[in-house]
Formats: sequence, C-alpha cells, structure tokens
Amino acid sequence: MAQLYTKIKLYLEANSKTWDAEEDNIKLQNDGSGDYIKSWNVSGLAKPTDDQIASYNSTATTEDNNNVIRRTRRLAYGDIGDQLDEIYKDIDAWKARIQGIKTNNPKS
Repeated sequence: MAQLYTKIKLYLEANSKTWDAEEDNIKLQNDGSGDYIKSWNVSGLAKPTDDQIASYNSTATTEDNNNVIRRTRRLAYGDIGDQLDEIYKDIDAWKARIQGIKTNNPKS
C-alpha cells in the first residue's frame, strides 16, 4: 500500500504545488491507526479529500516500489569512484555488472 506522503506529493505535483519542508506547510501525524494530515497550509490549494488522496493509490504504490528499487540499485552500484576505476580497467565488465543489477531489480 502506498504511503500517504507519496500520495500527497503526487496530489501537489498534479496541482503545480510543492511540499515545502522549510516552511513546514504540511504536517503528517500517526496516532497509531495510520497516517493523516494534521495541518495543511498550501497557498491556493485546498486540503485533499479522502477520495482525492485515494485516487493516487495505484500511482503512489508504483512510485514507492520504484523508490525501493532505486535505493537497492544505488547500493549495488557502489561508490562512483570505484565505478570509474572499473570503467577505466574494463568497461565491458562494468556494463555487464550494471546490466545485471538492473535486470535483478526491475522498475515497475
């Protein structure tokens, strides 16, 4: 199931808005029964209804899953300096290793 954070992020993007962490314009809270919007202060955009948030379930689930895959790939790729050294020594071996990582960790 998609995270509320991701669904809100998609709702904001669809309405040409952003989540401004510095201004703390949106606060989420979890009282033990799940995340909810504690406060909403986005200029020019009303707080989304439950139905509006639910409409992003599928897209948000895909986004959350892809974020997990991106993190997994990033760890498997290793340090950029080591990758550059590997490319210099044997670019074909590097290409094969990277392709293997992508094949084993496909995005949705």
